[in-house]
Amino acid sequence: MPFFYIDLKLNLKLKRINKSILNPIPEYKTEHSAGMDLTSSESLILKKGERKLVGTNFIIELENGYEAQVRPRSGLALKNGITVLNTPGTIDADYRGEVKVLLMNFGDEDFEINVGDRIAQMIISKYTKVTIVETENLSDTERGEGGYGSTGVN
Repeated sequence: MPFFYIDLKLNLKLKRINKSILNPIPEYKTEHSAGMDLTSSESLILKKGERKLVGTNFIIELENGYEAQVRPRSGLALKNGITVLNTPGTIDADYRGEVKVLLMNFGDEDFEINVGDRIAQMIISKYTKVTIVETENLSDTERGEGGYGSTGVN
């Protein structure tokens, strides 16, 4: 069976809030990056154990049926203990406020963030809405009610 790849390009409308702030707009760093890097529009110190909402200086307009997910940058998490607290944070298609990132410092030291520093990544994702159908009868599965850790370690 042949494999067909359809390259669907989706436009993301973006508006800068303050054009004098020189932080870059989101961008993919490599050809096959899934996430666009988000940069800080402010300089601050994120103290050890502290969480802060950090601005990015832009507003987006998504097409209906899509969301933007804000996720941590793996390097910041590994090297400094900096993560996105509500990961993935969801930006809905009807939201028209500044995209902000809720950062948490789980590291051992205070962490300095400067204007233009890459602080998170954003992925655009299509979603499906469902209709809830309440019922008393659900199908049985081999797993049943097995939850956390029920399928083993490996």
